[in-house]
Amino acid sequence: QVPLEESGGGLVQAGGSLRLSCAASGLTRYIMGWFRQAPGKEREFVAAISLSGDTAAYADSVRGRFTISRDNAKNTVYLQMNSLKPEDTAVYYCAASLRRFGVPIQGREYGAWGQGTQVTVSS
Repeated sequence: QVPLEESGGGLVQAGGSLRLSCAASGLTRYIMGWFRQAPGKEREFVAAISLSGDTAAYADSVRGRFTISRDNAKNTVYLQMNSLKPEDTAVYYCAASLRRFGVPIQGREYGAWGQGTQVTVSS
């Protein structure tokens, strides 16, 4: 499994922005996704991006506020989070899938996961 390392989490006020990064060796081989888990809740899908970066999928709760992107030359995938809300508070995980097509939104489609980075949005 490919090691994944997230960074960029932190504390921000509502309405603010953060950019998460996920470094992954050999990124070009993986469809990448972001998931999050809030205290007492199940892990949920946030966003995913295809191998080439030309297709992305978003959860309804973040569409229009979050943007996923990838820089294959830098082996890094990003999650730009704008207009953050307190309900976005969670541990955010990046994940890698060996699927060759599409942008899977189910966690079971991803075989490698990072350790997570905490995002806290204060009201």
